[in-house]
Amino acid sequence: MSLFSDLPMFGPGLGNAPARLFAPNGTGLAMNGGAHANQASTYRAAQVQPAEVMVGIPALNEADHIEPCLMSLTDDDPWMQQVAIVVADGGSSDTTRKIVRRLTARLPNLRLIDNPERLQSAALNAIAAGAGPRHRYLVRCDAHAAYPPGYVRAVAESLALRPEAASVGTVMDAVGDGCFQRAAAWVVDTPLGSGNSAHRGGSTSGWIDHAHHAGFRLEWFRAIGGYDPAFPHNEDAELDHRLGLAGQKIWLDADIRLNYRMRPTMRKLGKQYWSYGRGRARTVLKHRLRPRLRQLFPVLAVLAIATSLGVGAIYPPALLLTASYVALMAAVSIAGALAMRSACGLWAGPAMGAMHLAWGAGFLRQVVLR
Repeated sequence: MSLFSDLPMFGPGLGNAPARLFAPNGTGLAMNGGAHANQASTYRAAQVQPAEVMVGIPALNEADHIEPCLMSLTDDDPWMQQVAIVVADGGSSDTTRKIVRRLTARLPNLRLIDNPERLQSAALNAIAAGAGPRHRYLVRCDAHAAYPPGYVRAVAESLALRPEAASVGTVMDAVGDGCFQRAAAWVVDTPLGSGNSAHRGGSTSGWIDHAHHAGFRLEWFRAIGGYDPAFPHNEDAELDHRLGLAGQKIWLDADIRLNYRMRPTMRKLGKQYWSYGRGRARTVLKHRLRPRLRQLFPVLAVLAIATSLGVGAIYPPALLLTASYVALMAAVSIAGALAMRSACGLWAGPAMGAMHLAWGAGFLRQVVLR
């Protein structure tokens, strides 16, 4: 039985209100003139009904963020107040569960379920398993994020607009508050920071092999078995690979954008990218993939620096490898300071180093130790 079998059926009246598109700062774009007006009119033609959409939110100890997240999705939006929203909690030890239960009195379309596996991948699988017969689209949201108005509807209508798309990804624009965050946000959206990943600050919509997960056509999410619940990280890229093997397509909608807040310290950024590297190695090993050049660069950087420092004591010229990478970091810092017109940009080089070296070390650790 569906988690939402007791919700009322919704008529077509709200299905004709226009969806919103999103600028890089997360604000709505005016729907008049130019390409955006054409895109908006196309979205309106999709006419997705609220009863066809389910929002899935994995959560674990998100007491500080879960209410702002849910309010950003539902406030002042009659259409969203009729969309099934499920929070899958992984056993929070804070007040996350209490907050969600309190909000169910205000949001009758909200449900809280348990996620004993704790991982995000298992949470989304459990949410999809509880979808009802009318649910066609699953929109994945992050409990740690606040969303711009109309986000869920825009994702669902982008899917409805393209029947050949099994999944839709959106663009993430990196942002930050303090000096380090702002510098890290600048560098992650450069080719050196993200290897030209289309969903990192990109501006062009199109068919791709992987993007930040936003929405799925439920029939295909189920058909390939959902996320691999053994993956604590990189579960999105691993699922996208299986979608490709099944002959399905992924659309990047660059008109739907999210602000992504960078980690506030070097240590936290490094820890995040260590996990990313390990997750990518899991995918490579599982599917016997050949890593791409942008994925090999951090691994080669770690190996080169380790070799350079190890051999440098007996063969000093080997230290040039390490010196070269330090020089690259310095150049990126200078470029960051000039681009940002602030001394805060000098953190760009160290932030890049933290991302590269932690990702490469995490990848190697997973490959060696399995």
